[in-house]
Amino acid sequence: MLTQVLCGRLARLFLSGAGLSILLVAGCAPQPTIIEVSATPAASVAAVLPDAIGPDDFAPAVNPLTGETVSDPAVLQRRPLAVKISNAPAIVRPQAGIGQADLVFEHYVEGSLTRFTAIFWSQTPPRVGSVRSARLLDLEIPAMYDTLFAYSGASEPIRQKIADLPFAPRAFEGVTTGAPLYYRDMGIEVPHNMFTVPAEVWKRAEALGLNDPPADLGGMVFRAAPPDTPERATTIAIDYGPDDVQWTYDPASGLYRRTVDGQPHLDANTQEQVTAANVVLIYAHHQPDLAIVESSFAGSMSFSTEIQIWTLGPAVVCRDGRVYRGYWMRWQEEDMLTFWADEEMTSRLYLKPGNTWFQVVPLDFEDVTLTEE
Repeated sequence: MLTQVLCGRLARLFLSGAGLSILLVAGCAPQPTIIEVSATPAASVAAVLPDAIGPDDFAPAVNPLTGETVSDPAVLQRRPLAVKISNAPAIVRPQAGIGQADLVFEHYVEGSLTRFTAIFWSQTPPRVGSVRSARLLDLEIPAMYDTLFAYSGASEPIRQKIADLPFAPRAFEGVTTGAPLYYRDMGIEVPHNMFTVPAEVWKRAEALGLNDPPADLGGMVFRAAPPDTPERATTIAIDYGPDDVQWTYDPASGLYRRTVDGQPHLDANTQEQVTAANVVLIYAHHQPDLAIVESSFAGSMSFSTEIQIWTLGPAVVCRDGRVYRGYWMRWQEEDMLTFWADEEMTSRLYLKPGNTWFQVVPLDFEDVTLTEE
Protein backbone atom coordinates (compact mmCIF):
# COMPACT_ATOMS: atom_id res chain seq x y z
CA MET A 1 0.00 0.00 0.00
CA LEU A 2 1.26 3.46 -0.88
CA THR A 3 0.72 6.42 1.41
CA GLN A 4 0.56 10.00 0.22
CA VAL A 5 0.56 12.91 2.65
CA LEU A 6 -1.08 16.11 1.49
CA CYS A 7 -2.99 18.87 3.15
CA GLY A 8 -6.72 18.09 3.04
CA ARG A 9 -7.69 20.79 0.56
CA LEU A 10 -5.01 19.76 -1.93
CA ALA A 11 -5.81 16.10 -1.41
CA ARG A 12 -9.38 16.64 -2.51
CA LEU A 13 -8.27 18.84 -5.38
CA PHE A 14 -5.67 16.50 -6.84
CA LEU A 15 -6.99 13.07 -5.92
CA SER A 16 -10.71 13.43 -6.48
CA GLY A 17 -11.98 11.54 -9.49
CA ALA A 18 -8.97 9.26 -9.69
CA GLY A 19 -11.01 6.18 -8.87
CA LEU A 20 -9.00 5.43 -5.73
CA SER A 21 -9.83 4.18 -2.27
CA ILE A 22 -8.45 6.91 -0.01
CA LEU A 23 -8.64 7.79 3.65
CA LEU A 24 -8.57 11.44 4.74
CA VAL A 25 -7.34 11.75 8.31
CA ALA A 26 -7.12 14.89 10.44
CA GLY A 27 -6.89 18.45 9.17
CA CYS A 28 -4.37 20.54 7.31
CA ALA A 29 -2.73 22.35 10.19
CA PRO A 30 -0.55 21.65 11.97
CA GLN A 31 -0.55 18.03 10.78
CA PRO A 32 -1.07 17.13 7.11
CA THR A 33 -3.71 14.75 5.93
CA ILE A 34 -2.60 11.16 5.41
CA ILE A 35 -3.97 9.50 2.30
CA GLU A 36 -3.64 5.75 2.02
CA VAL A 37 -4.05 4.41 -1.50
CA SER A 38 -5.33 0.86 -1.22
CA ALA A 39 -5.41 0.13 -4.94
CA THR A 40 -3.69 1.47 -7.98
CA PRO A 41 -5.80 2.66 -10.88
CA ALA A 42 -6.56 0.31 -13.73
CA ALA A 43 -4.05 0.27 -16.54
CA SER A 44 -4.63 3.13 -18.91
CA VAL A 45 -5.59 2.46 -22.49
CA ALA A 46 -4.76 5.98 -23.59
CA ALA A 47 -3.61 5.95 -27.18
CA VAL A 48 -0.51 7.88 -28.20
CA LEU A 49 -0.11 9.92 -31.36
CA PRO A 50 1.25 8.00 -34.37
CA ASP A 51 4.58 9.88 -34.38
CA ALA A 52 5.18 9.40 -30.65
CA ILE A 53 8.21 7.59 -29.23
CA GLY A 54 7.27 5.29 -26.33
CA PRO A 55 5.94 4.63 -23.78
CA ASP A 56 6.93 1.03 -24.52
CA ASP A 57 8.63 -0.97 -27.26
CA PHE A 58 11.50 1.46 -27.79
CA ALA A 59 13.79 0.57 -30.67
CA PRO A 60 17.06 -1.06 -29.51
CA ALA A 61 19.11 2.09 -30.20
CA VAL A 62 16.60 4.48 -28.58
CA ASN A 63 17.18 5.61 -25.03
CA PRO A 64 13.82 5.38 -23.15
CA LEU A 65 15.00 8.11 -20.75
CA THR A 66 15.44 10.63 -23.56
CA GLY A 67 13.60 9.28 -26.60
CA GLU A 68 16.78 9.85 -28.64
CA THR A 69 18.68 7.43 -30.84
CA VAL A 70 22.16 6.92 -29.40
CA SER A 71 25.23 6.83 -31.62
CA ASP A 72 26.55 3.73 -29.85
CA PRO A 73 23.79 1.26 -28.86
CA ALA A 74 26.29 -0.55 -26.61
CA VAL A 75 25.89 2.17 -23.95
CA LEU A 76 22.31 1.00 -23.40
CA GLN A 77 23.57 -2.48 -22.56
CA ARG A 78 24.75 -1.25 -19.16
CA ARG A 79 22.73 -0.14 -16.16
CA PRO A 80 21.97 3.59 -15.71
CA LEU A 81 24.01 5.36 -13.03
CA ALA A 82 22.50 7.81 -10.52
CA VAL A 83 24.95 10.19 -8.85
CA LYS A 84 24.34 12.51 -5.89
CA ILE A 85 25.80 15.92 -6.74
CA SER A 86 26.30 18.92 -4.46
CA ASN A 87 24.95 22.41 -5.09
CA ALA A 88 26.27 24.28 -2.03
CA PRO A 89 28.42 26.09 -1.02
CA ALA A 90 29.46 28.11 -4.03
CA ILE A 91 32.84 26.37 -4.27
CA VAL A 92 31.15 23.24 -5.68
CA ARG A 93 30.18 25.18 -8.81
CA PRO A 94 30.59 24.57 -11.62
CA GLN A 95 29.74 20.91 -11.11
CA ALA A 96 31.51 18.36 -13.27
CA GLY A 97 29.54 16.18 -15.68
CA ILE A 98 26.05 17.41 -14.83
CA GLY A 99 25.48 18.70 -18.36
CA GLN A 100 25.79 15.16 -19.76
CA ALA A 101 23.09 13.57 -17.60
CA ASP A 102 19.97 12.18 -19.25
CA LEU A 103 17.82 13.16 -16.26
CA VAL A 104 18.45 15.49 -13.33
CA PHE A 105 16.34 15.93 -10.21
CA GLU A 106 16.92 19.17 -8.28
CA HIS A 107 15.34 19.08 -4.83
CA TYR A 108 15.39 20.73 -1.43
CA VAL A 109 17.61 19.57 1.39
CA GLU A 110 17.94 21.20 4.80
CA GLY A 111 18.51 24.96 5.06
CA SER A 112 16.50 25.62 1.87
CA LEU A 113 19.53 24.52 -0.13
CA THR A 114 19.15 22.21 -3.11
CA ARG A 115 21.02 19.13 -4.26
CA PHE A 116 20.93 17.04 -7.44
CA THR A 117 20.44 13.39 -8.28
CA ALA A 118 21.60 13.00 -11.88
CA ILE A 119 21.10 9.89 -14.02
CA PHE A 120 23.71 9.01 -16.62
CA TRP A 121 23.24 6.37 -19.27
CA SER A 122 23.81 7.51 -22.83
CA GLN A 123 26.96 9.54 -22.05
CA THR A 124 30.08 8.85 -19.98
CA PRO A 125 31.61 11.99 -18.51
CA PRO A 126 35.22 11.56 -17.34
CA ARG A 127 34.24 12.60 -13.81
CA VAL A 128 31.12 13.69 -11.95
CA GLY A 129 30.92 15.79 -8.80
CA SER A 130 31.36 17.02 -6.36
CA VAL A 131 29.63 13.98 -4.90
CA ARG A 132 27.75 14.40 -1.64
CA SER A 133 25.59 12.37 0.72
CA ALA A 134 22.27 10.74 -0.03
CA ARG A 135 18.91 11.99 1.16
CA LEU A 136 15.53 10.30 1.60
CA LEU A 137 14.60 11.02 -2.03
CA ASP A 138 17.45 8.69 -3.01
CA LEU A 139 15.53 5.75 -1.63
CA GLU A 140 13.16 6.34 -4.54
CA ILE A 141 15.12 7.42 -7.62
CA PRO A 142 17.46 4.39 -7.96
CA ALA A 143 14.41 2.14 -7.54
CA MET A 144 12.44 4.06 -10.16
CA TYR A 145 15.11 3.88 -12.86
CA ASP A 146 16.78 0.61 -11.76
CA THR A 147 20.15 2.32 -11.47
CA LEU A 148 23.52 1.97 -9.89
CA PHE A 149 23.96 4.65 -7.23
CA ALA A 150 27.07 6.71 -6.45
CA TYR A 151 27.06 8.87 -3.32
CA SER A 152 29.59 9.98 -0.74
CA GLY A 153 27.75 8.60 2.31
CA ALA A 154 24.61 9.21 4.34
CA SER A 155 23.37 9.81 7.85
CA GLU A 156 23.16 6.50 9.68
CA PRO A 157 19.35 6.13 9.45
CA ILE A 158 19.43 6.68 5.69
CA ARG A 159 22.43 4.37 5.34
CA GLN A 160 20.43 1.66 7.08
CA LYS A 161 17.40 2.30 4.89
CA ILE A 162 19.52 1.97 1.73
CA ALA A 163 21.01 -1.28 3.09
CA ASP A 164 17.49 -2.72 3.43
CA LEU A 165 16.42 -1.94 -0.14
CA PRO A 166 16.67 -4.25 -3.17
CA PHE A 167 19.10 -1.92 -4.93
CA ALA A 168 21.55 -1.94 -1.98
CA PRO A 169 24.13 -4.16 -3.80
CA ARG A 170 24.22 -1.54 -6.58
CA ALA A 171 24.86 1.39 -4.20
CA PHE A 172 28.54 2.38 -4.06
CA GLU A 173 29.24 4.64 -1.09
CA GLY A 174 32.25 6.84 -1.74
CA VAL A 175 33.75 6.96 1.74
CA THR A 176 33.87 3.16 1.96
CA THR A 177 34.46 2.28 -1.72
CA GLY A 178 37.32 4.64 -2.53
CA ALA A 179 39.60 4.47 -5.56
CA PRO A 180 39.39 3.95 -8.47
CA LEU A 181 35.64 4.65 -8.36
CA TYR A 182 36.20 7.83 -6.34
CA TYR A 183 38.96 10.33 -5.76
CA ARG A 184 39.42 13.61 -3.92
CA ASP A 185 40.55 16.78 -5.68
CA MET A 186 43.03 18.18 -3.18
CA GLY A 187 42.62 21.66 -4.65
CA ILE A 188 39.08 21.81 -3.23
CA GLU A 189 38.11 22.03 0.42
CA VAL A 190 36.95 18.83 2.16
CA PRO A 191 34.16 17.56 2.14
CA HIS A 192 33.32 19.21 -1.17
CA ASN A 193 36.13 17.58 -3.15
CA MET A 194 34.91 14.02 -3.81
CA PHE A 195 34.39 13.02 -7.44
CA THR A 196 33.31 9.77 -9.04
CA VAL A 197 34.58 8.24 -12.28
CA PRO A 198 31.54 6.74 -14.07
CA ALA A 199 33.60 4.42 -16.26
CA GLU A 200 35.07 2.85 -13.12
CA VAL A 201 31.67 2.51 -11.47
CA TRP A 202 30.33 0.66 -14.52
CA LYS A 203 33.49 -1.47 -14.61
CA ARG A 204 33.07 -2.47 -10.94
CA ALA A 205 29.37 -3.21 -11.47
CA GLU A 206 30.28 -5.41 -14.45
CA ALA A 207 32.80 -7.34 -12.35
CA LEU A 208 30.16 -7.91 -9.68
CA GLY A 209 27.53 -9.06 -12.18
CA LEU A 210 25.38 -5.98 -11.48
CA ASN A 211 25.62 -4.14 -14.77
CA ASP A 212 22.83 -5.76 -16.79
CA PRO A 213 20.53 -3.18 -18.39
CA PRO A 214 17.06 -2.82 -16.85
CA ALA A 215 14.43 -5.02 -18.41
CA ASP A 216 11.82 -2.27 -18.60
CA LEU A 217 12.29 1.49 -18.47
CA GLY A 218 9.13 2.25 -20.38
CA GLY A 219 6.77 4.97 -19.25
CA MET A 220 7.73 8.32 -20.68
CA VAL A 221 6.44 9.40 -24.08
CA PHE A 222 8.32 11.66 -26.49
CA ARG A 223 7.27 13.54 -29.58
CA ALA A 224 9.42 15.81 -31.72
CA ALA A 225 6.57 18.11 -32.72
CA PRO A 226 5.11 20.06 -29.77
CA PRO A 227 1.35 19.53 -29.35
CA ASP A 228 -0.84 22.60 -29.64
CA THR A 229 -1.25 24.65 -26.49
CA PRO A 230 -2.22 28.27 -25.92
CA GLU A 231 0.22 28.78 -23.04
CA ARG A 232 3.73 29.98 -23.84
CA ALA A 233 6.71 30.60 -21.58
CA THR A 234 10.24 31.36 -22.72
CA THR A 235 11.50 31.97 -19.17
CA ILE A 236 11.07 29.68 -16.16
CA ALA A 237 12.16 31.31 -12.88
CA ILE A 238 12.33 29.27 -9.67
CA ASP A 239 13.26 30.98 -6.41
CA TYR A 240 14.43 28.19 -4.11
CA GLY A 241 15.49 30.72 -1.48
CA PRO A 242 19.26 30.98 -1.39
CA ASP A 243 19.40 30.33 -5.14
CA ASP A 244 17.44 31.79 -8.01
CA VAL A 245 17.22 29.34 -10.90
CA GLN A 246 16.25 30.50 -14.35
CA TRP A 247 15.76 28.58 -17.57
CA THR A 248 15.60 30.64 -20.78
CA TYR A 249 14.39 29.14 -24.03
CA ASP A 250 16.76 29.47 -26.97
CA PRO A 251 14.78 29.11 -30.22
CA ALA A 252 17.95 28.56 -32.27
CA SER A 253 18.86 25.36 -30.44
CA GLY A 254 15.36 24.44 -29.21
CA LEU A 255 16.78 24.07 -25.69
CA TYR A 256 16.50 25.85 -22.35
CA ARG A 257 19.68 27.41 -20.96
CA ARG A 258 20.18 27.40 -17.19
CA THR A 259 21.42 30.25 -15.03
CA VAL A 260 21.81 30.34 -11.23
CA ASP A 261 21.82 33.64 -9.36
CA GLY A 262 22.20 35.48 -12.64
CA GLN A 263 25.25 33.50 -13.82
CA PRO A 264 25.30 30.83 -16.53
CA HIS A 265 25.37 27.37 -14.94
CA LEU A 266 28.38 25.66 -16.50
CA ASP A 267 29.62 22.08 -16.61
CA ALA A 268 33.18 22.06 -15.23
CA ASN A 269 34.20 19.29 -17.65
CA THR A 270 33.24 21.17 -20.80
CA GLN A 271 32.82 24.81 -19.66
CA GLU A 272 29.56 24.76 -21.60
CA GLN A 273 26.29 26.10 -20.25
CA VAL A 274 23.87 23.49 -18.94
CA THR A 275 20.85 23.01 -21.22
CA ALA A 276 17.68 20.94 -21.19
CA ALA A 277 15.18 19.86 -23.82
CA ASN A 278 12.50 19.66 -21.10
CA VAL A 279 12.09 21.44 -17.79
CA VAL A 280 9.43 19.74 -15.67
CA LEU A 281 8.06 21.12 -12.42
CA ILE A 282 7.24 18.28 -10.01
CA TYR A 283 4.97 19.34 -7.13
CA ALA A 284 5.16 16.87 -4.24
CA HIS A 285 4.50 16.89 -0.52
CA HIS A 286 7.56 17.68 1.63
CA GLN A 287 7.67 16.88 5.32
CA PRO A 288 10.50 16.69 7.88
CA ASP A 289 11.51 13.30 9.24
CA LEU A 290 12.22 14.09 12.88
CA ALA A 291 13.98 10.74 13.34
CA ILE A 292 16.79 11.69 10.94
CA VAL A 293 19.15 14.51 11.93
CA GLU A 294 21.26 15.64 8.98
CA SER A 295 23.22 18.30 10.85
CA SER A 296 23.51 19.89 14.27
CA PHE A 297 25.17 23.21 15.08
CA ALA A 298 25.08 25.31 18.24
CA GLY A 299 22.15 23.31 19.57
CA SER A 300 20.11 23.69 16.37
CA MET A 301 19.25 20.54 14.44
CA SER A 302 18.36 20.15 10.77
CA PHE A 303 16.16 17.19 9.93
CA SER A 304 15.97 15.22 6.72
CA THR A 305 13.07 15.98 4.38
CA GLU A 306 10.84 13.27 2.99
CA ILE A 307 9.72 14.19 -0.52
CA GLN A 308 6.78 11.97 -1.41
CA ILE A 309 7.08 11.28 -5.13
CA TRP A 310 4.55 8.48 -5.13
CA THR A 311 0.89 8.23 -6.15
CA LEU A 312 0.37 11.51 -8.05
CA GLY A 313 0.74 15.27 -7.97
CA PRO A 314 0.67 18.33 -10.21
CA ALA A 315 3.24 18.64 -12.98
CA VAL A 316 4.11 21.37 -15.46
CA VAL A 317 6.00 20.31 -18.56
CA CYS A 318 7.90 23.06 -20.40
CA ARG A 319 9.30 22.36 -23.85
CA ASP A 320 9.81 24.38 -27.04
CA GLY A 321 8.82 27.55 -25.17
CA ARG A 322 5.41 26.03 -24.45
CA VAL A 323 3.68 24.98 -21.24
CA TYR A 324 1.62 21.85 -20.59
CA ARG A 325 -0.12 21.39 -17.24
CA GLY A 326 -1.18 18.06 -15.83
CA TYR A 327 -0.02 15.38 -13.41
CA TRP A 328 2.92 13.15 -12.63
CA MET A 329 2.09 9.63 -11.47
CA ARG A 330 3.95 6.76 -9.83
CA TRP A 331 1.90 3.87 -8.47
CA GLN A 332 4.50 1.20 -7.71
CA GLU A 333 7.93 1.44 -6.13
CA GLU A 334 9.63 0.32 -9.33
CA ASP A 335 7.64 2.69 -11.58
CA MET A 336 9.20 5.66 -13.31
CA LEU A 337 7.37 8.97 -13.27
CA THR A 338 4.82 9.22 -16.06
CA PHE A 339 3.03 12.37 -17.18
CA TRP A 340 -0.63 12.88 -17.94
CA ALA A 341 -2.93 15.71 -18.94
CA ASP A 342 -5.70 14.43 -16.67
CA GLU A 343 -6.19 12.37 -13.51
CA GLU A 344 -8.04 9.64 -15.40
CA MET A 345 -4.95 9.01 -17.57
CA THR A 346 -6.84 9.41 -20.83
CA SER A 347 -4.31 11.79 -22.38
CA ARG A 348 -0.53 11.92 -22.07
CA LEU A 349 1.91 14.79 -21.80
CA TYR A 350 4.62 14.51 -24.45
CA LEU A 351 8.25 15.28 -23.69
CA LYS A 352 10.64 16.56 -26.31
CA PRO A 353 13.33 14.03 -27.26
CA GLY A 354 16.38 14.97 -25.23
CA ASN A 355 17.41 15.43 -21.63
CA THR A 356 15.04 16.49 -18.85
CA TRP A 357 15.53 18.47 -15.66
CA PHE A 358 12.97 17.83 -12.93
CA GLN A 359 12.57 20.82 -10.62
CA VAL A 360 11.04 19.31 -7.48
CA VAL A 361 9.11 21.74 -5.29
CA PRO A 362 6.59 21.51 -2.42
CA LEU A 363 2.87 21.33 -3.19
CA ASP A 364 2.24 24.85 -1.95
CA PHE A 365 5.31 26.34 -3.62
CA GLU A 366 4.52 29.72 -5.17
CA ASP A 367 7.94 31.02 -6.19
CA VAL A 368 7.73 29.88 -9.80
CA THR A 369 7.24 32.41 -12.58
CA LEU A 370 6.56 31.44 -16.19
CA THR A 371 6.81 34.35 -18.62
CA GLU A 372 6.85 34.86 -22.35
CA GLU A 373 9.27 37.44 -23.64
